[in-house]
Amino acid sequence: MGKRIIQQRRGRGTKTYTSPSFRFQGDVKHPALETQGVVVDLVHCGGHTAPLMEVSYLTGEKHLAFAPEGVYVGDEITIGMSAEIRMGNVLPLHQIPEGTLIHNIELRPGDGGKLVRSSGSFAKVIAKTDKDVRVLLPSRKEKLFALDCRAAIGTISGAGRTEKPFLKAGTRYMKMRVRNKLYPHVCGISMNAVDHPFGGKCSHIKGRPTQSPRSAPPGRKVGKIAPRRTGRKR
Repeated sequence: MGKRIIQQRRGRGTKTYTSPSFRFQGDVKHPALETQGVVVDLVHCGGHTAPLMEVSYLTGEKHLAFAPEGVYVGDEITIGMSAEIRMGNVLPLHQIPEGTLIHNIELRPGDGGKLVRSSGSFAKVIAKTDKDVRVLLPSRKEKLFALDCRAAIGTISGAGRTEKPFLKAGTRYMKMRVRNKLYPHVCGISMNAVDHPFGGKCSHIKGRPTQSPRSAPPGRKVGKIAPRRTGRKR
């Protein structure tokens, strides 16, 4: 008989696993228009690991953006082709010189930014051609982007966040509670039999192998799914 494992319960969309976005400050996206604005405030949002800045644009609208290192309240932010290479400005990738540090990169032109959005992270433009732009991501992998994809200049502030220890479980619990994340994380072999196919019996004794066939039912499709090989490489 199949089991409703955590991934399946999460995908159902109940309040237990729904992100409490009503408590967040809002979405962080690049505005679609070419405009100028002024940083009016630096805000904290529980849904983001990095500090945010509130920018008031000439159109009268206010949008949130990731606060790069070195930005202050009152600084001017420019979005568009004519923007300078300055902290916080948003330009197309083909207008950014090689070696420049960037963040909040668009995967497709106009989507507002999808990559390099955590605190202290940055990417680097390393090469440009007539067809695409090559960017070095924080994972040390290189990725090609379209010429019209936009990115913000600078390194996102808040570096060193992962270096500070939580010290006690209560602090970690409250941090996870803000985003409604499941905590603590428990491996399948430590669960009860009703919660996971690996659960039950003694604590760290697997009753079944960790390999699952591709045709396994949803309640059993856990562990290594149709692996080509297992074990140490010798």
